[in-house]
Amino acid sequence: MLAKKPVGRSASVIKYDLLTAMGTFALSEPKGPQRLIFRLLTLITARYNWNRDELAVGQREIARMWGVDERTVKREMAKLRAMGWLVVKRQGSRGRVTEYGIDIQRIFETTRPAWAAVGPDFAARMEGEPEDKVVPLPVKGNVTPPEIADGTEWDLARAVIYAEDPGLYAAWVQGLKRSDRAGGRLVLTAPSKFHATYVSTHMAGRLLKACQSVDGDVAELIVQA
Repeated sequence: MLAKKPVGRSASVIKYDLLTAMGTFALSEPKGPQRLIFRLLTLITARYNWNRDELAVGQREIARMWGVDERTVKREMAKLRAMGWLVVKRQGSRGRVTEYGIDIQRIFETTRPAWAAVGPDFAARMEGEPEDKVVPLPVKGNVTPPEIADGTEWDLARAVIYAEDPGLYAAWVQGLKRSDRAGGRLVLTAPSKFHATYVSTHMAGRLLKACQSVDGDVAELIVQA
């Protein structure tokens, strides 16, 4: 199971995975737990310090953010501590707010039943399963190196894959075209539905890793036909 701290090159991926797991799990829950999880999601997005694993926000500010009174904040934060999702790192005192940490491992354990709803690639990555071995199709003649003149993240990532395995590149990667980039999401278009499905199922992790090696802001890779 994925249980890493959101640091280094993979930090953005782990952050998106955590928020995705929480949101998907929340949507499968009754109204009360769903609202509680979305309140925590809002708090994490707005005020959580990922590098220090620190959430230090006063009850008054949380109440304003959630649109509730401070009594409700106190009750909801107690529920999150009881779930094990929030951990008190330093108790608040006069003039100082309580500092919390997030137990990412506990959140992953709780949200695990909802992973498959996101997709098999997400579930496999969260479980830490190795990707299926991809056998390159036979390629006739020499494989032409990819052009990198435009210098996009996909051009550079293709060059990385070509250097590692020219046969694999020629069989599955050469035909993928960059079609869109929105924030951390990169969208590629495959020449056929079969091609897109095969790459998404067997090579998504490798392609994402190649993209992140040249652009650490890439957090998600979509392959479509």
